[in-house]
Amino acid sequence: MAEEKRFKRTLVTTALPYANGPVHIGHLAGVYVPADIYARYLRLKGEEVLLVGGSDEHGVPVTIRARKEGCTVQDVVDRYHNLIKKSFEDFGISFDVYSRTTSETHSKLASGFFKKLNDEGKFIQMESEQYYDEEAKEFLTDRNIRGECPRCHAADAYGDQCEKCGSTLSPDELINPYNAVTGNKLVKRRTNHWYLPLDQYQEWLERWILEEHKEWRSNVYGQCKSWLDSGLKPRAVTRDLNWGIPVPVEGAEGKVLYVWFDAPIGYISNTKELLPDTWEKWWKDPETRMLHFIGKDNIVFHCIVFPTMLKAHGEYNLPDNVPSNEFLNLEGDKISTSRNWAVWLHEYLEQIPDKQDVLRYVLTANAPETKDNDFTWKDYQARNNNELVAIYGNFVNRAIVLTHKYFEGKVPARHELTDGDRATLAEFAEVKKQVESLLDVFRFRDAQKEAMNLARIGNKYLADNEPWKLAKSDMKRVETIMNISLQIAANLAIVFEPFLPFSSAKLRMMLNIDKVEWSMLGNMDLLEDGHATRTPELLFEKIEDSVIEAQMQRLENIRKANDIDNYKPKAVLPDVDFETFEKIDIRVGKVLDCQKVPKADKLLMFKIDDGMGGRTIVSGIAKYYNPEDLIGKEVCFIANFPPRKLKGVESQGMILSAMDADGALKVVTPSAEVKPGSSVC
Repeated sequence: MAEEKRFKRTLVTTALPYANGPVHIGHLAGVYVPADIYARYLRLKGEEVLLVGGSDEHGVPVTIRARKEGCTVQDVVDRYHNLIKKSFEDFGISFDVYSRTTSETHSKLASGFFKKLNDEGKFIQMESEQYYDEEAKEFLTDRNIRGECPRCHAADAYGDQCEKCGSTLSPDELINPYNAVTGNKLVKRRTNHWYLPLDQYQEWLERWILEEHKEWRSNVYGQCKSWLDSGLKPRAVTRDLNWGIPVPVEGAEGKVLYVWFDAPIGYISNTKELLPDTWEKWWKDPETRMLHFIGKDNIVFHCIVFPTMLKAHGEYNLPDNVPSNEFLNLEGDKISTSRNWAVWLHEYLEQIPDKQDVLRYVLTANAPETKDNDFTWKDYQARNNNELVAIYGNFVNRAIVLTHKYFEGKVPARHELTDGDRATLAEFAEVKKQVESLLDVFRFRDAQKEAMNLARIGNKYLADNEPWKLAKSDMKRVETIMNISLQIAANLAIVFEPFLPFSSAKLRMMLNIDKVEWSMLGNMDLLEDGHATRTPELLFEKIEDSVIEAQMQRLENIRKANDIDNYKPKAVLPDVDFETFEKIDIRVGKVLDCQKVPKADKLLMFKIDDGMGGRTIVSGIAKYYNPEDLIGKEVCFIANFPPRKLKGVESQGMILSAMDADGALKVVTPSAEVKPGSSVC
């Protein structure tokens, strides 16, 4: 095990998300909330810390998306970099810098890094055969190649993985491989690339990881050992692509730095961008500790490949620890961006506004620290209602409300203590040590659980002592109870700050505390006698069933859409005779105006040109259409339904809609323009 050492400062990095789509709860749970908790904790302790992140904007995924959307790759990365950055800001991820790998600073530093290693002979060059699209005139990366899976025979497996059976593949294993973008058949062509000879660093890596870092998490240590036991091989650091950082060597036209080589250097370039004059102390001073927060799919890159790059360069620190998490599933299924099976951060805040801390709390409570874990909406609701609202929020609200009721909002004095008072005060005396011991070894789930236990203690203390009953007979006792309760609340504002920054800021505001420090935790005299608190507000709100039902319905629609090949329409209704059918008057009308019905989330009100003077029809399709998108369209409607009132609006017919495989309703329209009022025969 590495010798215990004290550092002057800590550099915290987070895995760089690809800028080819938004970020979801799996990203937040696996990487960004844990990193933010740790950085906030160190800042509270007054330590020097830097939290560095950024978007990975090179590689194949962004080029594929650009082709599909018919736009430039720069358009794609600009759009998603901004969306990702805002999502992190909205969730309180307190980056000191969040930049990007398309920055000029990064391009220069990554090129210089490669050039130094190349000039010093740290790379080897090798020729190999790779798949080539003769029509598109390009070599293809693994993710750009599709074909039949050799194991389950799915028709569209990727060159690196089959998403149907989960098998890890290589392009050479695919049956009838083709270009995933163009559909063209592929041929093999020889090409020359630069390689990092990992095998030459095998002995050093075995000593550095297996002997000197036995304190790393078992999943990290175990995966590294598995790779080392299998024997390391040279790994390419260049690719034949037209998007990326050009290889800074003569004769390397059409080649760029491979994204896995380029991306981790982004940690260095982003630090340099933030601190152009002092960045080197964060990367080259041995008194700086470096931590990489990542998901398990990035363990090899951050524990074997990137350290080898740093070792080969010779001037940089190596990581001290790599707190990697396993994966978070969603309602029992693996999160999948390609299947849209995810809870996207930007959509979450649109659908459930101002509940950042609720999601942070639930994701930390279910953090996949030692094994894959599962996020469910029912658990989300239960933890909010039964823990944040009923325990933490309830205690804080009662403590401050009672202070305003009995003492004009001012902290009363503490008088003679009972045995119960002393026991409660004693439980808080060790709180700093207990939570600190967990945070120091990256056990964030247990640390948050300990913080919530403190809220339980406060809630029980107030409930057991019932100051509202004593107010008529023993105000001195009430003063003591409320003093202790308010001191507990002040401690909760400190202990929860790394986990729930938004609600902690709100609690500090209500308690009228400007600044807190970690050293204050456990002090039961934080608020002086006579200290004025502010008007109490609810710290958390109950989440109703309707909110959860809406999210479950959304997921059910996605399930149906993903299973579209197996989608079965509902059973055919019983036969009707032709005379009955003839009684239904179906016509075509043109939508003149369309608006949402007030106080009705599902209803739209149509003004229809029906060829007979016009009519109003109310339809329950507001969930699937913006009203303005329907104006001017021709729709089919039943003209001879008797009028009925819906939310106070008289509806004179029914708009015909079809239910798609994903559960969405689509209005039925004629294939060509016809005159309003025309009958459907």
